[in-house]
Amino acid sequence: MSVRNLEHLFAPRSVAIIGASARPNSVGATVLRNVIEGGFSGALYPVNPKYDNLAGLRVYARVSALPTAPDLAIICTPPATVPGLVHQLGEAGTRAAIILTAGLSAQHDSQGRTLRQAALDAARPYTLRLLGPNCVGLLVPGIGLNASFAHTGALPGKIAFVSQSGALVTGVLDWAKSRGIGFSKFISLGDSADIDFGDLLDYLASDPHTSAILLYMEDVRHARKFMSAARAAARSKPTLVLKAGRVAEGARAAASHTGALAGSDDVYDAAIRRAGMLRVLSTEDLFAAVATLAHARPLFGEHLVILTNGGGPGVMATDAVVSGKGSMAQLAPDTIARLDAVLPSTWSGANPVDIIGDAPAQRYVDALNIVLQDPQADAILFIHAPTAIVPSADIARAIAPLAKASSRNILACWLGGDAVAEARAIFTEAGIPSFGTPEEAVSAYLQIVQYRRNQNLLMQVPPAACDDAVADAVADAVADGAANPAAARALVRAALAAGRTLLSEPETKAVLAAYGVAVVQTRSTASVEEAVAAAREIGFPVALKILSPDITHKSDMGGVALDLEDADAVRAVALRMNKRLAELQPQARLEGFSVQQMARRPEAHELIIGVATDPVFGPVILFGQGGIAVEVTADHAVALPPLNVVLARDLISRTRVARLLAGYRNRPPANMDAIIATLMRISHMVADLPELVELDINPLLVDSDGALALDARMRVAIADQSASTLDRLAIRPYPHELEERIDWQGASLLLRPIQPEDGPAHVTFFNALSDDDVRYRMFVRVRELNASQLARFTQIDYDREMAFIATRPGPDGVNETLGVARVVCDPDNVAAEFAVTVRSDLKGQGLGTVLMEKLIAYCRSRGTREIVGEALPQNTRITKLARKLGFEISKAAEDGSVHMRLPL
Repeated sequence: MSVRNLEHLFAPRSVAIIGASARPNSVGATVLRNVIEGGFSGALYPVNPKYDNLAGLRVYARVSALPTAPDLAIICTPPATVPGLVHQLGEAGTRAAIILTAGLSAQHDSQGRTLRQAALDAARPYTLRLLGPNCVGLLVPGIGLNASFAHTGALPGKIAFVSQSGALVTGVLDWAKSRGIGFSKFISLGDSADIDFGDLLDYLASDPHTSAILLYMEDVRHARKFMSAARAAARSKPTLVLKAGRVAEGARAAASHTGALAGSDDVYDAAIRRAGMLRVLSTEDLFAAVATLAHARPLFGEHLVILTNGGGPGVMATDAVVSGKGSMAQLAPDTIARLDAVLPSTWSGANPVDIIGDAPAQRYVDALNIVLQDPQADAILFIHAPTAIVPSADIARAIAPLAKASSRNILACWLGGDAVAEARAIFTEAGIPSFGTPEEAVSAYLQIVQYRRNQNLLMQVPPAACDDAVADAVADAVADGAANPAAARALVRAALAAGRTLLSEPETKAVLAAYGVAVVQTRSTASVEEAVAAAREIGFPVALKILSPDITHKSDMGGVALDLEDADAVRAVALRMNKRLAELQPQARLEGFSVQQMARRPEAHELIIGVATDPVFGPVILFGQGGIAVEVTADHAVALPPLNVVLARDLISRTRVARLLAGYRNRPPANMDAIIATLMRISHMVADLPELVELDINPLLVDSDGALALDARMRVAIADQSASTLDRLAIRPYPHELEERIDWQGASLLLRPIQPEDGPAHVTFFNALSDDDVRYRMFVRVRELNASQLARFTQIDYDREMAFIATRPGPDGVNETLGVARVVCDPDNVAAEFAVTVRSDLKGQGLGTVLMEKLIAYCRSRGTREIVGEALPQNTRITKLARKLGFEISKAAEDGSVHMRLPL
């Protein structure tokens, strides 16, 4: 990820147009015209040896003839010329170029490189950033820059739009201009040879001219880079994605149900959700969501109250809420009583609140005031159909101030055209999102809800406490994650050494057992008589299954038999299986039988938990309803590892079977803690075993007593030795390798990276700081950490920031945080800003030095060039510590703040 030199792309002082032309309808002529007509005030340098003057501007024959190196160059010349031009520009000092030319990937130079790669190689020594090739260009309306060959310009605004599709660029420009929608940046990515989504998200996240980021996405090539940048951007401003390619092209061939079910669109959906962004399904939804989210207040719940003057629109809106899986508020008895007092006796008496079509303006005000005070009214949808009794504009003027002042989200639907135009304008002026139909308004409400859910996942902190069962399971799954991970690795590597990529069912269960997953006792046998002997040892009744590397789904071949009560039954069934396999698939290899204990769990649900490897985002975890009809029921959800309690619970909640797991009639609820623990153990396995390609646990039997893996299969492959074990994961998991135990003041401390689960201990740590220590750390007086601050401190992206805590068991046995040293790196890993805080009662005992030395060593190990920091002038302790560790200290003249810098 890199934002280096992107300021030259978006805020150039001079622009060269290489290939500028007078030829009608040529790219060079169009770009020149667009740059001039856009009103760019900087220097313009057309370059083309065929002309002396164009549009009243002097034309230069070549790059070397330019009077100065342009900040930005626009290249619209034939493919073969591009690498050489990039080299000339880099040598001259240009640091950003837009390559409009197409076809660079299809042609090769004399060294056999594609011209695309040759251009990249030419740019690299100069850190010259390339947008494109094969792009439409970019527009920065705020500075009058239209560096594109689009047919129209863009209005200035606060939205950044980034598109992989050139055709969509021109279409959206036209569409947005006709609706008065403006942009801070409008960018066509093209082939993304250099600058990609990750780079642009990093730049736009800190761009003061951009308040929202919109992406039109067809694919992502660097998942880890994209996820880090997306999570950072989504923390600071609404980031929305229109992802093309939602329709599956058909299940790909796979050795497991999971491999077939985890389609690429499901994975993109999971990535977008995990990054805290919002996915929309159409261009109109994209811009509607921006307008809605721009005015959205914090949403503390998801229940909607509908207030309307017409029963029909209220029912339509309710249908849309329910079908969209939204939640209608249940009005409190006190709310209904108060509404009874101000509404006609014929009002609806429930939500939706129909105040009747003859309602005067004051009835709207009274009703809205009352429902706003209902404890379940997290959001209000106001629907108005025009009548001849009261002008719609009068109603808008009466309730707009109340709606504007409310802390709740209020959306409006003004049904009609000219009759409600003025009312709609009044609400728009008040910053209240208004829509033309109930369905559009409900869609906007559901977008707010989904955005809140995604942001909660981004900012999540696991619950402070859970019952003993899940606490123990989570501790096992997260702390060490496995009873014997070395045994699991040995099993996998032995299979690969034998030339096998499919593990047998007993082998797979042995791997699962090594990670603490409960499995049914299973034995591998090589012959019929061995199967009989194993059945006697396990104890009847048993299940018998064929073992064949050539049979994926054993039940389809009659290769599964259940409830075998004695040795004769096992022998007879095994012989029948031998015969049936020889008849149906004579080429299949029969390696024997697996014999397993019958699991008697009549009230258990059949679930599936699996792992698939996506070509872009790497390993993904799937959860859903299991059984032999798993592809037919298609009830599953996908998530990116690593998982914790909150993320695992969210994964479960996104399936239909989740409602069955909650219990119904006389069937008790399933043990959710056991499901969550199993998911987290699988997540740990994914991080541990780079050879793991696919995994199915199907069915996973779950009832009120717990979870049990009944059947399982695993596919493995030799891991790429050139890459880090964890590079294949789209999100870097907790780095166990950075944990270190030290002796300090006669006590044993654990220095380790912070985790989301440290939230409660971090609150206790913060509350133990003196007022001055809080002010020195946060530069303002803060009484307590709010939820978003706590999440920001504890839920970090280990790829670009690090926080080491010193922890030990407290007097009550619960781990306590004694100090924290934190560093946040820029996207280029050039500078990292640090902060260190030690609990106020432990100062002066060397703990700050210990934490900072670990932080400095970490930054050195990852190639960071310098560590920097800033402190208030009164904070003499930190400057003394910094000076002791070799930092350069300087003071800012204007405010006296202290700057600290350590070159590495």
